[in-house]
Amino acid sequence: MGVGIAQSLAQSEFQVLLIDLNDEILGRARHQIKENLRLHALLKKNASTPRASVVMDRISFSTDYQVLEGADFLIENVVEKWEVKRRLYQQMDSICPNRTIFAANTSAIPITRIASVTKRPAKVLGMHFMNPAPMKRMVEVIRGYHTAEETIDTARKLLVKMEKECVIVNDSPGFVSNRVLMLTINEAVFLAYEGVAPAVEIDLIFKECFGHKMGPLETADLIGLDTILLSLEVLYESFSDSKYRPCPLLKKMVDAGLYGRKSGEGFYSYRAADF
Repeated sequence: MGVGIAQSLAQSEFQVLLIDLNDEILGRARHQIKENLRLHALLKKNASTPRASVVMDRISFSTDYQVLEGADFLIENVVEKWEVKRRLYQQMDSICPNRTIFAANTSAIPITRIASVTKRPAKVLGMHFMNPAPMKRMVEVIRGYHTAEETIDTARKLLVKMEKECVIVNDSPGFVSNRVLMLTINEAVFLAYEGVAPAVEIDLIFKECFGHKMGPLETADLIGLDTILLSLEVLYESFSDSKYRPCPLLKKMVDAGLYGRKSGEGFYSYRAADF
């Protein structure tokens, strides 16, 4: 997700700092962005499409968080684990100038909770991009308890420059999109688990009967089954409601490393030999 957002920002003429854990991950990110830009150029052949080299020159890659000391707007995309996010926001808060806005691209963790570990709660909001970020125009923007209207306005202007639209919602675990989507996906996993129907037929019903572009299990593979599980666990903890209990099959697949597209196999296979 972070790679897609970095690409989208660079294509919109922003200077981007892309930070990750190590050079190997950053190398894969650089390669993926180059491939995405090559494909984008093939699909959109017009004079206004910037050359890939121009877009790449707008992105700096680093493992050093100190480069954030000049950042104006920060979009966080780390793993959906509270302890990881808590430590990261405390670290970023100590490095970034007071003007820096923090936008959490979280799947389910409440924005107010994230803001509480910083000294700038008025400058913290949620910006839930959809996958793949360069292609999805709609962004779910979440207002935390302390989020200032000026922060919302700045985020809205950034999205306009990215040629994206937004819906602004109030803070709640999972917000609107994932509070509904995670339940849908989890129930679809239960259907596969119980042998009611195989994955391909579950998805076919949603595509052919309701006009969805992707079925719930295809969507799960796209998002990542590990992210789905973590999101459900956040919802289960937040609401203490059994309806959010993760399906045993989902847990088993994550334990087996079957995360979906990013691992090459989930409810479907994405390995080159299988095409």
